[in-house]
Amino acid sequence: MKPRRLVVVAHHQRRSARTQAERVSRWCAEHDVEFWMPEFDAHQLEMDGPGSDRSPSDADVVLSLGGDGTMLRSVALLAGAAVPLIGVNLGTLGYLTEVEPESLTDALDRFALGPVAGEWHLDERMMLDVAVNGELVGRALNEAVVEKNQSGHTVRLLARIDGDPFTHYEADGLIVATPTGSTAYSLSARGPIVSPQHRATLLTPVSPHMLFDRTLVLSPSEVVEIEVAGRWRAELALDGQPGGLLRSGDVVRCSPSVETANFVRFGAYRYHQILKTKFGLSDR
Repeated sequence: MKPRRLVVVAHHQRRSARTQAERVSRWCAEHDVEFWMPEFDAHQLEMDGPGSDRSPSDADVVLSLGGDGTMLRSVALLAGAAVPLIGVNLGTLGYLTEVEPESLTDALDRFALGPVAGEWHLDERMMLDVAVNGELVGRALNEAVVEKNQSGHTVRLLARIDGDPFTHYEADGLIVATPTGSTAYSLSARGPIVSPQHRATLLTPVSPHMLFDRTLVLSPSEVVEIEVAGRWRAELALDGQPGGLLRSGDVVRCSPSVETANFVRFGAYRYHQILKTKFGLSDR
């Protein structure tokens, strides 16, 4: 299935982002594919021509030019829409990107042939629906974090699982992560690495001031609620982006989303090999 509409989401500080965006624009012109970029991205790259306020969810494919951060922003811009996403790596080794710049037009040619031809497949990643006091505030591919907003103080947080109280945490924060997010903030807080092929939810404390400091690995159907129980306020962050200030009594609810992030893969996804390279692990 040849795409009819393609949107590029680009890193704003990578010098090569404009060069690659222009390559994509030329490919689209040659293949009669509509091309646009989010207005702010185009402005930052001084490409005001293709800038548009049109939603990326209108596209047949989203092309992310950057690293994992740009991929996360692309997923957020899609707001749960089931649009395939191709990640082009313009930085160091990333966990989420698939294509190197020199293979960009080849990847687009292969995508145009379609999954039926066996040229690509979708890697569906679990996301979390995150609500505050019953109101949905966003989705997270990596994690939702409730953490302190003042240095020098811990926050007191009550964790509930499927409505039942688990325990109060005295900590710098609590991370609710997906398997994709197990190699992000949760990992730096000593959480386990979980294959993204799993569906699970990880509850990881950040610098807990208590004896219990282990991550809970929960089933994908279990819902985690975090209530701000002490007098110190907290902050919510979704995939590293601010999600709002939390006061005593506020409840953050994290539940597995029915929507997924859909990454295009052109071959077997070698997650463990990426992990091995990232950490400089040897064979023996």
